[in-house]
Amino acid sequence: MRWRRRAAPRRAAAVLLAAGVAAGVTACGQIGYYGQAIGGHLELMRARTPIDELLRAPATDPDLRLRLAEVQAIRDFASRDLGLPDNGSYRSYADLGRPYVVWNVFAAPELSLRAKEWCMPMVGCVNYRGYYDRRAAEALATELRQDGYDTFVAGVPAYSTLGHFDDPVLNTFLQQGTLAVARTVFHELAHQTVFVPGDTRFNESFATAVEEEGLRRWLREHGNDELRAADATQRQRRAAWLALLHSHRERLAVLYASELPSAEKRAAKAASFAALRRERSALLAEWSGQAGDERTVGDDLNNARLASLALYSELVPAFERLLASQDGDLPRFYREVAGLAALAASERQAALEAMLLPEKPGRGREREVARGSQDGNSLPGR
Repeated sequence: MRWRRRAAPRRAAAVLLAAGVAAGVTACGQIGYYGQAIGGHLELMRARTPIDELLRAPATDPDLRLRLAEVQAIRDFASRDLGLPDNGSYRSYADLGRPYVVWNVFAAPELSLRAKEWCMPMVGCVNYRGYYDRRAAEALATELRQDGYDTFVAGVPAYSTLGHFDDPVLNTFLQQGTLAVARTVFHELAHQTVFVPGDTRFNESFATAVEEEGLRRWLREHGNDELRAADATQRQRRAAWLALLHSHRERLAVLYASELPSAEKRAAKAASFAALRRERSALLAEWSGQAGDERTVGDDLNNARLASLALYSELVPAFERLLASQDGDLPRFYREVAGLAALAASERQAALEAMLLPEKPGRGREREVARGSQDGNSLPGR
């Protein structure tokens, strides 16, 4: 299948934020937001050190040296075996001294699962707003709650500048282990391959599909029994959790679209989220509190959390079908995805929905959600 249109230009967020300010964005709140975004990114760039230098330096911590050598092997695999960009990204390292690089704010109305959008000059609209300072993110979330929104603040370990900067390896995802490093590198490099301004669901679902396929191939060639077992456990647990979220999301979507009075909708919403919290506790008990379980499920359960879920997993099965139609040939797959990206938004959505049609009777199955991302943590802004 082919889609032929002139490809949309790719833009780096930091570059466009600067352009937006220069173009005369005069609202004080906007200027303050852009200022923190530009300053935070430049601080990150200044913190980089080439990995080759760290590997040669006698003072480098031995454990860090081993981790960075592994990152180099994963980075080489990404370009050599997955056809992802071969550039300076993930060839340097920065320790930011904090657990996340940014915190993204998601919001949805009280009785809706439609994620709020924020629009920026030249970048288009996205379904989250990112801050380098968690306090600033929490302050925005508080303001939105006062305006009647449900909110969700997600810590993000990485983001992409789409190849316009050499994005570094960060302590924020290096500390999460080999599987997280591989997922992150593959996901972020996928954003450099195809990116559509203003279409968060397309961008994140595509990058998640590449991440999942890349990790399967990397584990097959370079993984050991321990890593493969850990990956299988993570996939099973993430699938179970996402299945729960999807089932409640579907029921709430029907509820919010109904003609019931708002008071009855609020009562039914409260009952649904109370049930979801009970099911969350049961899952954690079943998993015996293994490391990472709390991070897998999180604790912010509301409309905003469910809205963010769709951005990262809803279209993944469509991209997987497209890859299968290209016999697993990743470069051919990327060309097809670029063709989709060049379509008008309505045409692009229709084409992807058509690829989902044969699977609709089973959309609630665990197989459909097993390909989801880390539910907003490896995501949003990734």
